[in-house]
Formats: sequence, C-alpha cells, structure tokens
Amino acid sequence: MARRDGPLSEGRPFRPLVVAPEHAGWRLDAYLSARFASWSRAAIQRAIKAGEVESRGRSLKPSSLIEAHEELRLYMKGLAPDGPPPPLPPVLYEDARLIVLNKPPRLLCHPAGDKYAWAIIGLAREAWPDARVDLCHRLDRDTSGLLVLSKDLAANAFIKHALKYRDDALEKTYQALCWGAPAEDAVEVRAPIGEAIGSEIRLRRGVNPAGQDAWTSFRVLERLPGLSLVSCRLHTGRTHQIRVHLEHLGHAIVGDRIYGQPDAVFLEWNERGATPLVRAAARFPRQCLHAWTLRLPHPDGHHLHLEAPLPDDMRALLAGQPPEWPEDDPGDPAGGAEDLEAGDELA
Repeated sequence: MARRDGPLSEGRPFRPLVVAPEHAGWRLDAYLSARFASWSRAAIQRAIKAGEVESRGRSLKPSSLIEAHEELRLYMKGLAPDGPPPPLPPVLYEDARLIVLNKPPRLLCHPAGDKYAWAIIGLAREAWPDARVDLCHRLDRDTSGLLVLSKDLAANAFIKHALKYRDDALEKTYQALCWGAPAEDAVEVRAPIGEAIGSEIRLRRGVNPAGQDAWTSFRVLERLPGLSLVSCRLHTGRTHQIRVHLEHLGHAIVGDRIYGQPDAVFLEWNERGATPLVRAAARFPRQCLHAWTLRLPHPDGHHLHLEAPLPDDMRALLAGQPPEWPEDDPGDPAGGAEDLEAGDELA
C-alpha cells in the first residue's frame, strides 16, 4: 500500500480510533461498517475514497488491511466532533511513562456508540502526540476523580495487570454521597455481584448469588440531614461495585439514575434526557461518586500515592446549595455504558 508522504490533515476536528489486535488484518471498510452500525458499507467506502479516513504514515483505500494498534482518524460528519474540544482535565501527576488526570464529571473516557462525544483519550493523545497514550482503566461518564493513562504499551500492560489482579501494593478509595446514613460508622460488604435479577436494563448489575465475589469497605466521613459522605475502599474490582453495594445497604448514591431507582427512570433518561420525571427521582444531575485516592505500583519499581480533591458540585451539595442541572443533558451518548475491555473497571 502506498505510504503517505505528507503530514496528516491539521486543524480539522477528528475522531481517533485505535485498532484492537483482534481486528488486525480486517479490510478497512468492513471494520468501520461493523464498528458503526448506522453507516452502510457503501457509505463508509465513499468516505474513505473522499479522504475522510486517515492513518499516519500511509494512504488508505476501502480494501486496505488495518494493523494492530493503528490509529485511524475519522472526519465524517456525525462521527467526528462538530465543535471545539473541552479543556484537558487537570494533570495531577506525570512522568516519562504515566499520566494521572483529575477527570471531571460528564466527560467520557473513551468514545462509544456512533454519535461522537468528546472523550479524554482523544484529548490526551492530542496533548501528548509523541507518546503512545492509552487508558489504563475507565470511569463512568458521571464519575469524577483519578484516572491513570500510560505513555507506552509496557506501562499500560503493567498497570492493567495490577488493577485486574489487585496487586498487594494497590489501594483504591472513592468518596460518595449517599442517601440516609449507615447505622455504623464502618461497614464491610461482602456480596457477590452479577446480572441484576429481573431488570430490563442490560448494563444494570446487582447482588446475585451466582455472581462474582465482591468486597467493599465503607466508612462514614460526615453525616448530614438526609445524606452522608462516605469513603469506599475497593478490595475487588467489579463493574459498578460501589453503586451496587450501597444500593444493597439501602443507601444508594445521590444522583444515581440506575441504582436505587426503578428501571423506568434510567430508560426515560436514556431516551429523552433529564425530564421532570428523571430530575424528581435522581434529585442531582449526576451520581455523586469520586475516585479519591490511589496507591499504585509504578512500572519502574516505586509506588505512587495520589489524591484528587472533592469536585465543586459535591462540595456545593455538602454546603446545602441546590443542584445546578445542565441545560444540555440529552441522555447517555453511549447507550448506558462505555465499551469494556480486559482489565477495565467502571465505577
């Protein structure tokens, strides 16, 4: 295949898409039409021929065979962004191999679904163009706090392994605002998590005897009328573990549209956004969950101890201020969740 002599298009907003190893060898048009179901293969072929798909180092045609870890740039309207990007989240730590950001709420870690939404991975790759930037784990769109990214593949594999197998040097603690208050200041929850029994929501998890073992330690940090600030230490890493275990205790997270709610609340939000029904049920624009502290082994042999301050919206709620609902809450652009990969954890 012909090699591209010139640089990639500059100044045009694009959607980055990195080819997973299992898709290496696919035809480009087949891969993109499978990835974006609302686009026909013929439409994808036309876009490729029009130069709306690029790759660093070579020119592309519909029959091009894609390569593992190849980064594609998509410029098609609807798949690419149509407005300016948000700012890169604050950098809490950086060295030659790792980056730690303080993720704000309502920002995706990775694009999901056909409709484009700005995501941290694209912002980070633009900020560090000479590094091989990848996510080491993920947080839900509405969860704020510590997010670890790597600058090379070996560092990425090391951190994912530590997270997946709960390395002895690893300790993750979140802060959450929950409804009511646990009876005790310290509570241990050991309850298996699996599919939510009887739920219409595909991504909803629940305490299920047939699920995977899960263990969370909760400690009450502050008690207020009607709600509490709690710390949540994860000993296992199940999807939505903290949210499921707090719901199991009868103290669901403030603002959660899935847990502590009937299915109808999330389904309404996913289809129509923050309607009066959703606002009355959730009572806060997002789930009040924050990735607070992290003790993490470093791929170079030392250890990191990191902390992200409580975000402004949770501080305001603690101070008794009414919530501010965003005007543009159209529901979930990912259809409820981001795509999970091995070693990922959505809190």
